[in-house]
Amino acid sequence: MITEIKDLPGHALGFSLEGTITADDYHKVLIPAAETALKAGGKLRVLIVGGKDFKGYSPGAMWDDTGFGFRHFFDFERIAFVTDHETYATMLRAFGFVMPAMIRVFPLADLEAAKVWLAE
Repeated sequence: MITEIKDLPGHALGFSLEGTITADDYHKVLIPAAETALKAGGKLRVLIVGGKDFKGYSPGAMWDDTGFGFRHFFDFERIAFVTDHETYATMLRAFGFVMPAMIRVFPLADLEAAKVWLAE
């Protein structure tokens, strides 16, 4: 399940991930919020929090994430991924360099530091 996180500094978007993320989660929560922010102008700053119950992505969700990322490849300015899920943190560190956005991975204990970094 994806839940939008409100009241972030610097007009950042935020999403909390719990359980297994599905394509339906992307279409109902993440994509509409991101598209609305893009229409308002400017590049996206995104906080993604993979909580303690975060299990990962279904194949359909991974496909939608990849597709959305390619369609908006240059529309991201900063992405903060906050999680203690080492598999996803490692993947982002390994492949994040291909994106033109600044990407940082934070442990759950550093959620506030991630918010500050997004607002810089």
